[in-house]
Amino acid sequence: MSDPLITGQRDNALGQPVGLPLADTSPRPVPPRTNMVGRYCSVVPLSADHADDLYTAFRADLDDRIWTYLPNGPYHDPAQFRAWLSEAIQKDDPLMHAIVVDGRAVGHASYLRIAPASACIEVGFINLSPALQKTRAATEFQFLMMRRAFDELGYRRYEWKCDALNAPSRRAAERLGFTYEGTFRQATHYKGRNRDTAWFSIIDSDWPDLKARFTRWLDPANFDARGRQKLGLSAV
Repeated sequence: MSDPLITGQRDNALGQPVGLPLADTSPRPVPPRTNMVGRYCSVVPLSADHADDLYTAFRADLDDRIWTYLPNGPYHDPAQFRAWLSEAIQKDDPLMHAIVVDGRAVGHASYLRIAPASACIEVGFINLSPALQKTRAATEFQFLMMRRAFDELGYRRYEWKCDALNAPSRRAAERLGFTYEGTFRQATHYKGRNRDTAWFSIIDSDWPDLKARFTRWLDPANFDARGRQKLGLSAV
């Protein structure tokens, strides 16, 4: 039975189907700790200087809804949040970044499960404050991180994983062009509860078309005077 997710095959000398040959199997670079700058936001290495802005931005979510599907938080004490951030910025994987709009950090995201040898990298630890949600910057930061992975570093596979019950995250992955690949049952647990994990990916052959769509969507001409999109990301 053929699998539509298989990216190609050929027969070897024994008549067995095997994967297509690769021209370049060299390890890819690890992501640098440098800024990614867009039109509406910047994605910068997370630092202690971002703690106050992030804490304030996250506390605007009075119901703590943004923390439900993250392994840490919520934080109601700035000292506790700063302690978590101080640990997080020391790690190379996940490699945490702040999402900065108009000079203020209003969210964070990371590269993680960074696998240079297999040219695979994941995006995760995404937390968007109310000030960032449903804005152009909320889409642009994703584009900037994808562009670094594919264009700058040459990765072949870009992953998104989430709690299978996290419907907003699944919708976001699909909107951004990720392909759903399946659900790993009882993949892990966190906050005292089970997590089945939904897997999504973008591969390098998907990227040229997606990059063009992001570029068209992010163009100022795609927004009216009130900042509302004229065409959705799937329609541009």
